[in-house]
Amino acid sequence: MKYRRAIVKFSGEILRRGDDTISIDIVRALCSEIKDLRDSGISIGIVIGGGNIFRGTGKRICVDYDHISVDYMGMLATVINAIAIADCLRTLSVAAEVFSALPMVSVCETYHVRHAKKSMDDGNVLLLAGGTGNAFFSTDTAAAMRANELRADVIVKGTKVDGVYDKDPKVHGDAKKFSKISFQDVLLRRLNVMDSTAFSLCMDNDMPIVIVDAERNLKSIGRALLGEEIGTTIANH
Repeated sequence: MKYRRAIVKFSGEILRRGDDTISIDIVRALCSEIKDLRDSGISIGIVIGGGNIFRGTGKRICVDYDHISVDYMGMLATVINAIAIADCLRTLSVAAEVFSALPMVSVCETYHVRHAKKSMDDGNVLLLAGGTGNAFFSTDTAAAMRANELRADVIVKGTKVDGVYDKDPKVHGDAKKFSKISFQDVLLRRLNVMDSTAFSLCMDNDMPIVIVDAERNLKSIGRALLGEEIGTTIANH
């Protein structure tokens, strides 16, 4: 395998199907894939968004709620998603532990680097919820922080597209996909990969990012971690 320790980042929307805010079928499929990866010897931490439950964008939201309140509502949504995934993993006999950057002692552990790292070293799958615990920071930034704090080898970001393109492939039929690209080239081309804070953290700490299409194919995550050339790899070298 190419990577031994990984942080996997999903948007919350990946869990939604039809009228189901959290589709149990998708959760089971996701957890089955995670189990296979854990059984193959890969240590995994998962950062998941909360957009399937609460989406803090749009004029109505911004007008009716304070921005800080909106961000905290989104963080709470990530905890709900993390608990759902952890519970499903346990039904598959996979040890899983939820750590939240927001203290919620009645339902999960409060995130602390040393405790989370020990749990990961002990073979538990980590669900890293609550964002960074601060407003104005995205779950992308949370994923970048946790990857560096927990000494991961890579961040795998599951998105709705199968990699990074030189322009929007939904608009331009001649869009070119990159199999590999440097952080510097992403900046020069102004490609939208992650928010700027998360991207800078990864670039400055030499943390590679692999972008894959997890919405249409959950197995793309495992294929990336096992070293297949899938999606787009972003690295300093």
